[in-house]
Amino acid sequence: MATVAKTPATSSSTTLPKEIFAVEIPNHQLVKLAYEAYLANGRNNYAKTLKRGEVSGGGRKPWKQKGTGRARFGSSRNPIWRKGGVAFGPTGNENYTKTIPVGAKRVALRQALSMANTAKSISVIEAPKTTGKTAEVVKYLADHKVAPKDNVVLVVDTKTAELTRASGNIGNLQIVQATYLNVFTILNADKILMTKAAVKAVQEWLGA
Repeated sequence: MATVAKTPATSSSTTLPKEIFAVEIPNHQLVKLAYEAYLANGRNNYAKTLKRGEVSGGGRKPWKQKGTGRARFGSSRNPIWRKGGVAFGPTGNENYTKTIPVGAKRVALRQALSMANTAKSISVIEAPKTTGKTAEVVKYLADHKVAPKDNVVLVVDTKTAELTRASGNIGNLQIVQATYLNVFTILNADKILMTKAAVKAVQEWLGA
């Protein structure tokens, strides 16, 4: 049977499609791969070191080639010298992105949603009505028994300017459009609130 999610504010219920919210998970390898790919694809490549040719100074030979008893050196910018260049360091051109096939990514999403559903983290609710005031969204979350410190994800079918403005000052709330859900957001949420329209949008998007 399909999973039934009860709406906290009322006694009504919405059936979650089992092909998305109740799939079998043989292992967590694919979910782990999608999670790591999300982090890798959002990584900024700022690290860069100077090679010996990029370090200032070092144009003069530190000492003559022979007769000093010391090892020969042509430049003080040698990588083994203090303040010298760095050998094999990051150049700033590294590509850390990871690509996952679309089909595999959708399977990982179904598995992540099934894990959240098994943990009873998903609630299906009515869409919030707001004029853009933060107090309205705060009351909305309180009515749905959301703890102040919970990391909450509100999944909607379409993000409105009023809802975005009203939730901007709530640090533990993230508004996500249904078709932009990802494994990272799902697994890091303490509570996932999905509107009925969002459930339908997810079903159309991820349905087999």
